[in-house]
Formats: sequence, structure tokens, C-alpha cells
Amino acid sequence: MAEEHKNSDKDLQPKTPDKSRPVELDAAGKSLSEALGISFVILKVIMAVLILAFLASGFKTVGSDEQALVLRFGKIRGVGEGRVLKPRTRPYWIIPYPVETMVKIPVEKKVDLAIRPFWYYQSKEEMLMDPSIQKTRFLPELDPVKDGYCITRSERQDENIFGSSGSDYNIVHCKWRLTYQIDDPVRFFKNIYVKDLKPGDIYLDVVIESITPLVQNIFEDAIVTATVNYTIDDIMYEQVARLTEDIKGLVQEKLNTIESGLKVVQVQLTEKTWPRQVDKEFQALVTASQDRQTKINAARAYAESALNETAGPVAEKLFAALYDDTVSKEEKELLWSQLAGTAQEKISQAMSYQSKVVSNARANAEYLKVLLPEYRKHPELVIQKIYQDAIENIFNNVDEKFIIPKGAEWRILINRDPKLKPKTNNQQTTPEN
Repeated sequence: MAEEHKNSDKDLQPKTPDKSRPVELDAAGKSLSEALGISFVILKVIMAVLILAFLASGFKTVGSDEQALVLRFGKIRGVGEGRVLKPRTRPYWIIPYPVETMVKIPVEKKVDLAIRPFWYYQSKEEMLMDPSIQKTRFLPELDPVKDGYCITRSERQDENIFGSSGSDYNIVHCKWRLTYQIDDPVRFFKNIYVKDLKPGDIYLDVVIESITPLVQNIFEDAIVTATVNYTIDDIMYEQVARLTEDIKGLVQEKLNTIESGLKVVQVQLTEKTWPRQVDKEFQALVTASQDRQTKINAARAYAESALNETAGPVAEKLFAALYDDTVSKEEKELLWSQLAGTAQEKISQAMSYQSKVVSNARANAEYLKVLLPEYRKHPELVIQKIYQDAIENIFNNVDEKFIIPKGAEWRILINRDPKLKPKTNNQQTTPEN
């Protein structure tokens, strides 16, 4: 019984295969084995292709108008100049997402921002209408709630008038345009918030939408700060270039303070006007100012022409030197030597006349020296001779001579032409008998 029980237990235990003998499979098993082998090979090929595709997705290019930053787990990779990837012919390779991500920033793109808050309110009908018609048909009172404007300082009033501090101000309506671009990609990415991109979004469009409120507030604040230091005449005519440069400097200073990485390219005053309610008065002022400027220009041109005609190009320098004690005598003499024009001609004539007078005086002196011995011998005879010579000289230099006997009657012809020459004896006619 015991032996039978042992034999039955041996029969119940699983039989281990004999490894020394190959296992024989039936046809179904063989087919399954071959299918699994092929599937495994295909799987390995697919995995290899996916790995290659994953690695190939790390090749990135940077456009000619872009610069790029590589983010590794959200932080900028690299240090110094190596943090910014610049355009080149061959692509860059980064560890594919989600390890590293490339952010391309359009640094060469210039963005225009138009500002209208300082312009008066216009309905749709007014916007489509000619400006000249607007001024005649739409002249409502100035509404500070609806109308935009800038404050400009007034001309300083007379300080002698009691209570006059020059604190009166004018208003001006104006439109502006700001052109800016991204100058420092690192600072821009770190300090300026840009909302996350969605599928199909363009980075530049998202950037403009995100930072426009910030840039607009800074720009408007700079306009208000700068225009209050100018008069309305400065803004309308005389100091537009200087005003735009001041505003550009204020905007750039604020952007640098917040380390925005933005650069102001240009500030333009695209449109400007005084309040419509006082258009006629301003037109009259403009006309008067233009007439004044025309007369000033004409006076300056006349003064310059007169100076050049009188003394030449050196006239102003010479005039200033004559009243300047710091100018040396040698410098003044040098300026005198450069004198030209009418003044030089007058000086030459005066010098010539001086030489003539001196020569005549010397000749007369020599003549009197020669005559002096004879005068001492016969003074009356010499005086009579001098008198006779003088009378002959006088009568030889006159055009007409009249010899009137003593006691004769004088008659003067009022309208007689003094240019008439006396008739010679041959020209005189005798009355007919």
C-alpha cells in the first residue's frame, strides 16, 4: 500500500522537460513564434525611428530678423553673449522639448504705436469729413471729459505787472506715433510679461498685444511731461524737432529704468491743431506772425547786404572789435586791412585827398618862401599881383560873366536855366533893321 501511494504521488507531480532534447512545436506554435519575432523587429525599428525623429526635432534655425533664447526647464541657458543665438546658415541643435525650448524674438521688427488720446472727440461722421468742413460745421464747446488735449505753457508775462507769474497755459490737440523695437532679448524676456502662445499664434503679434498698454502709458506720460515746457507756438511751428527729441529721451529713460529691453526708434508728431473754437483768432495770429517773420527776414537781408556793400564780409567782426577793449591793436589793424566795399573806397578817397591837400600846402609854402624876399622889397606890388592872378583864375573858371556899370539897373530872370552856356560873339545875333 505504501509503495502504491508513493507511485501515485510521483504520477501527480509535473514532469520537467528534458533540456537535452529539443522541444517540438506544432504548426500553430511555429506561426505564432515567427509573428512575435517579426513584430519585435518592427517595434525596434519604430523605436529607432522615433528616437531619431526626437533628436532631429532639436535642430532649430534663427531667421535673419530674429534672435533666440534657449530655455532649459524654463530658465535661460548659457552665460554672457552665448545666451543669445544669432542668425547663421547652419541650424542650432537643442535638447528637444520638454527639456529645452527655443524662443525666437523678432529684434529687427519695428512696431508703430499710434496715440490719439490727445485729439478732440470725433464722431464717425466727422472722421469721414474734410477737416476744413469740420471746423465750420462742428464747433461744440470744449469738453474736458470727451476731448483730449495737451497743456502748453504761455509766453511769460510782464514781471512788472502785479500778480503776473507767467503761469497761464494754453491747450493744443495733437496725434503722435511711436516706433520701437526689441533691443535686448534677454532683458525683454526676463522683465516684460508676454502671455503664453496658443497654437497658430505669431509671437510678434502676441508681443504687441501684451506690451502695448505698458508702452502706451509710458509714451502718454512723456508727452504730458514734455509739452508743458513748450509754448503753443513752439509746438505748432518752431520747436517740433526739439520736442520730439525730448519725448523720445523721456520714453527711453523710463524703458531703461524698468530694464524692458525695448529701444525707441522714432517719435513723430503726426497731426496738431489749436482748439477749433478759436480757429479764426489763431488764423489771424498766424498771418501776423508770418508777416512779422517776412519783415524780419527782409530787414536781416537788407542789413547783411548793406554791411557787405559798405565794408565787405569783415564788417561785423570789425564793428564788434572797435567796441571791444579785449581786442588788441594788431588784431584791429588786421581787420582794417581786410576792409572792402564802399568804406574802403571812401578811405582811399580820403587818403588821396589828404595827400593832395598836403602837396598843395607844401607847394604854397615853397611859393611863399620864394615870394617872401620880393614882398619884403615891394609889398604893395606883390599883393596887387596876387590879387590880379586870383581874379584871372576866378574869371577863367566861370561860364558867364556880366560886367555892370556903376549905377546901372539890375534885372534877374527867375526861370533862367543855369546850365546854359554863354554865347560866343559869333553866336550872338543882332536885331534886324
